[in-house]
Amino acid sequence: MMLLDQLESRLAALDAASLLRRRRVAETACAPRVVVNGKPMLAFCSNDYLGLAAHPAVMAALQEGVSKYGVGSGASHLISGHSRAHAVLEERLADFVAPYIGSARALYFCTGYMANLAVLSGLASISGNEAVIFSESLNHASLIDGARLSRAQVEIYEHGDLAALEALLKVSQAPTKIVVTDSVFSMDGDLAPIPVILALCEKYHAWLVVDDAHGFGVLGEHGRGVLEHFNLRSPNLVYMGTLGKAAGVSGAFVAAHAPVIDWLVQKARPYVYTTAAPPALAHALLASLDIIGGDEGRARRANLRDLIAQLRGGLRLTRWSLLPSATAIQPLVIGDNAQAMRVAANLYEQGLWVPAIRPPTVPEGTARLRVTLSAAHAAGDVAVLLDAVNKLDAV
Repeated sequence: MMLLDQLESRLAALDAASLLRRRRVAETACAPRVVVNGKPMLAFCSNDYLGLAAHPAVMAALQEGVSKYGVGSGASHLISGHSRAHAVLEERLADFVAPYIGSARALYFCTGYMANLAVLSGLASISGNEAVIFSESLNHASLIDGARLSRAQVEIYEHGDLAALEALLKVSQAPTKIVVTDSVFSMDGDLAPIPVILALCEKYHAWLVVDDAHGFGVLGEHGRGVLEHFNLRSPNLVYMGTLGKAAGVSGAFVAAHAPVIDWLVQKARPYVYTTAAPPALAHALLASLDIIGGDEGRARRANLRDLIAQLRGGLRLTRWSLLPSATAIQPLVIGDNAQAMRVAANLYEQGLWVPAIRPPTVPEGTARLRVTLSAAHAAGDVAVLLDAVNKLDAV
């Protein structure tokens, strides 16, 4: 078989199993009302949880950043690409989480994926090849890949099984132990029991790496994420927050005590060997932080909570099931891949953009619609979705 024929055959097999991924082209700014492939749509699929991606103040800050710093950074952070905008953003991020990470320092990354690769490979390098990573079974792909890149031994504990985690930690003799978990699980929307996990890490002298991609900006009175939500404080804690979701722009950061950040600057290859993000993006994020931590951010989080309650209270399901979630991620489990695709296609024809999520992103037999809500949605938007979903479920 020719090489291209082999690929065509594999692609056809994915298509037959309703697992082929396809892209759609969004032609307008990220918002609840968008134009997709020329068609007006009401979208429930972005991670723009606070509706900041097209906020006038954030857009104005980006324009100002371009005027001050140009478009590109030109080099890696350790060569010449670390601009004043990056430095100021890192200082602001450190101040933002300082109530929970004492003398915090922060490190800005191009993406959350890159941040997770860096923090796990960097921490594992403390003791060479003798580190062990204890990874939650439903962790994001970036954490899984970061563990692989680290070349450390990896132990996986089942979702929320703290007894299994403690048993693994108790018998481990590794000089460097790293527990890693999502805070809000991206496909289920539930929260990890971070305080109990952190207590185990302190008991067994392990680092705790928390990926708060879907919590930063959303959880906590001031939007400081899972740190504020659970009132977490520990020198064992290494925190990753994403800046392309609730913050509305791009990139991510790792916050921890100073020696951790200093070590990552020296040893985290995904940080050392990549071009720095455009400084204008870092400048725009200063405006995002102002909103997240201020009265407007508080009001947007309150509106988001109301929309979540409206959705959960308004579904009348007989065939499908809504997973328990108090977050902006509301997964509607359908089960069969092909049926999930049909339901998503039906909604799309009605002008509702809700993605179908299938294996391997979720376990076999749990294909679902992943509804994501934004503070930019209105109650009327959610009412339209409820009406459409309830009618399809009743068919």
